[in-house]
Amino acid sequence: MVDSDESKDGEVAEELADARRARSDSRIEFYGGPAASTIPIGLFILWAIVQSGLFRIGDTTGLVAGMLLSLIVGMFFAKGDWKTYANTIFEGMTQKVAATAIVAWLWAGMFADTIQAGGFVGGLVWAADFLSVGAALFPAITFVLAALLATGIGTGYGTTIAFTGLFFPAGILIGANPVLLFGAILSGAVFGDNLAPVSDTTIVSAVTQDADIGGVVASRFKYAIVAAVLAFAGYLVAGSMMSGIEVSGSADVLAGQATALGLVHLASIGVVIFTAVRGRHIVEAISWGIIVAAASNLAFGLASVGDMVLFRAPDNVALAESLSWLPFLTTVPAGSDQVGVGGSIYAGAAGFFPLIVLTLLIVAGARIMIRGGGFEAIQDFLLERVATNVRRAETTMVLGTASVNAMITINTAAEIAIAPYVARIGERYNINGYRRANILDANTSALGYIFPWAGGVLVGYAEMRTLVGAENFEWFTNEMLVNPVEVWPFVFHGWLLFGVFIVSALTGFGLEYVSDRESEEVARV
Repeated sequence: MVDSDESKDGEVAEELADARRARSDSRIEFYGGPAASTIPIGLFILWAIVQSGLFRIGDTTGLVAGMLLSLIVGMFFAKGDWKTYANTIFEGMTQKVAATAIVAWLWAGMFADTIQAGGFVGGLVWAADFLSVGAALFPAITFVLAALLATGIGTGYGTTIAFTGLFFPAGILIGANPVLLFGAILSGAVFGDNLAPVSDTTIVSAVTQDADIGGVVASRFKYAIVAAVLAFAGYLVAGSMMSGIEVSGSADVLAGQATALGLVHLASIGVVIFTAVRGRHIVEAISWGIIVAAASNLAFGLASVGDMVLFRAPDNVALAESLSWLPFLTTVPAGSDQVGVGGSIYAGAAGFFPLIVLTLLIVAGARIMIRGGGFEAIQDFLLERVATNVRRAETTMVLGTASVNAMITINTAAEIAIAPYVARIGERYNINGYRRANILDANTSALGYIFPWAGGVLVGYAEMRTLVGAENFEWFTNEMLVNPVEVWPFVFHGWLLFGVFIVSALTGFGLEYVSDRESEEVARV
């Protein structure tokens, strides 16, 4: 995902150093002790459950308000003048791990919307009809393809955005169940995040457990493939049992959408995968994909310049009026709500702005929990009281990683936070670095796409919302949106991967000790 071997390892080392400093510097004292440092994250989770689960309101901006209020409430439990608490919020919001996820979302959103403007969804509809891929089979096929893309480009978030913007509407038209389809997309993202050699979670899990990346990927394949085969079977069965949504005038919509020419954007996706696999930074890889997609749109007449970038200036601006012949500029009545910027590039980025704010606030809340000692207290309790033998130690690593991901919903951030404790527990019982890295990464990848407030789920939901009222998607209505609280039971690969490691921890399947195999020097990617 990066341009040089040293830069990625340097970023990981820097994040780990920041995490260590957060535990030792400027500790925040709370009334009620370290447990009170969990108040911001705990209240946010409660807010998310009430908003999304009880009231069925899938509104990311509402979650932003909930996180803001939770941070304010937590401040009243901090001792002193609150300066350290406030500074910790700023410190958390400037963490590079959050910025990395945000940049991937923005670029992936622009890419997905650009090939969407070029009719790629219509190409998928045409291909599904030509290959006789019906509603029952479509979720299972979507899972496999999403898994392949995520493994190739190394970003589950980017895959979720692309597939939600492209395969999700195509599947709705074909008749697939929307909740099951969204779950299949998230499952594919889990697979790739867990297995891709260029994934941030793969790199962090290997580096923090003193294992080489190649060996880690090879050793975790057996776990991933067992869960994937079972998940694929699950989507086949569920796809035949769960019905889809009837689209008004679906026959006309299908006829109007289906076009083989839209499949030209397979080349755009191929460019992204090829560039990422060659070791280039994900921003560079997706940027090349955007360039190829835009060029293809223009060359084949799939979309105009204005469909991708359009300035809508008020008609009382003389300069805009005189230049309105330009393909990317038009005038609209002054004072109209149509004044602004449009097109796929703008829409692809703008849809994630509320989620970006939410992500920064969540990472800030996690930072407060670390600085307040709540996180350390939980881990020390597990280390001293629960992990009393090898089986319990491994079970503790699995459940501890899962619990952290329930609170810190950005998977790489959660992984960095929990990694030192996984290393401590594993080293106490002489558990091999490969095994520790696999437990750490599998559960981080899985749980990051399951909880309704998790980053992977919300990024897909944010992309889904951009389909409502979008050009060429007039048929897509609010009723077709999948509330984040509805999808969690259907992320089959995530649950199965978590289950595989629970079983492995309890039975010793795949367990290796340090003496069984020595890890090579930490690999460069």
